[in-house]
Amino acid sequence: MVSLDSPITVVRPEVIEFGVGTADKLGKWAESKGYTRTLVISDAFNASRVDVLELPGHVSVFADVTPEPDIANLDKVLAAANAANAELIVGFGGGSAMDLAKLAAVLAGSPQTLREVVGPHKVTGPRKVALAQVPTTSGTGSEAGTRALVTDPATQVKLAVESLYMLADIAVIDPGLTFTVPARTTAATGVDAMAHCVEAFTNRKAHPMIDIYAIEGARLVGKYLARAVKDGADAEARAGLSLASLYGGFCLGPVNTAGGHALAYPLGTRWHVAHGAANALIFPHVLAFNTPSVPEKTRAVMAALGHQTSDDVSSVFDAAYAFCADLGIEMKLSGLGVPSDDLDAMADDAFAIRRLLDNNPRELARDDIRAIYQAAF
Repeated sequence: MVSLDSPITVVRPEVIEFGVGTADKLGKWAESKGYTRTLVISDAFNASRVDVLELPGHVSVFADVTPEPDIANLDKVLAAANAANAELIVGFGGGSAMDLAKLAAVLAGSPQTLREVVGPHKVTGPRKVALAQVPTTSGTGSEAGTRALVTDPATQVKLAVESLYMLADIAVIDPGLTFTVPARTTAATGVDAMAHCVEAFTNRKAHPMIDIYAIEGARLVGKYLARAVKDGADAEARAGLSLASLYGGFCLGPVNTAGGHALAYPLGTRWHVAHGAANALIFPHVLAFNTPSVPEKTRAVMAALGHQTSDDVSSVFDAAYAFCADLGIEMKLSGLGVPSDDLDAMADDAFAIRRLLDNNPRELARDDIRAIYQAAF
């Protein structure tokens, strides 16, 4: 873990609007900037309610964002962005829509290709269009970050782009937009938000400046997730989860995730398991595995989630597993349709994600990863 005097860079969207009923503030902001041509990038459901943003001028909508988007989906988005000639691009939806909006904002009309910007800080700037993010789920925290992920179908690997040019000019977080999210999705995305916080908190790069967001994000999930799963119209619970998701986004830039996300990614790229569901299934296994390296922080995490545990690995696993399972989340790979004969390939894929595994507080060997998948099967 790094010390208090270690350098850190923290960035935020210039404007963050938060609260139930704030969705229309995006339109007011766009009008104040004089924007008259906007492209909204969304999935089919959210495309049907773009009017809540009250955007001025001509509004084009790309409504074909797919879960776990791949390069083909990005190509469609870029074609729509080039055709729209927009002054403002809006990501309106979950992490997939917001990530594609980031990439569209820097790649549309640019001589750079996706392959040329994969990795950290390879986008040449400045950005030619404004970027706004409006999340409709409480999970990814993508509205606050500088990273975007898209799957390469040829390799079944997520390509990660990181750039300050992908930071939104404004993020509008209206928890009211999440009231319609089904209970099962609410549970999985809520655990994803919590996993961002926990993996940052227990990270080799963990920093006291981020720890405060990380542990509070976990506490908010512990307090509010079960309530929101039980009653999707519980405004306080929805707001608590939206804030937890935002805090998780704050954690991703300067610290990022670690082993949990590395092991979750192959479930999405190879078997199209929703990102939140994949993270929830993996969460107790990696948290327990890491416990010997970060016992005090693990106890703090479990206390934030409402569970008192010892430093015993089985105690941590049982409590973390129960937290997720009690939300109705599927906790077996076999239950998600992952075949046992793919566990070796999944382990190979996960072990190759060094940008995350190198953050893990305890070394995760390829055999350790394979053993976790087997235990989760």
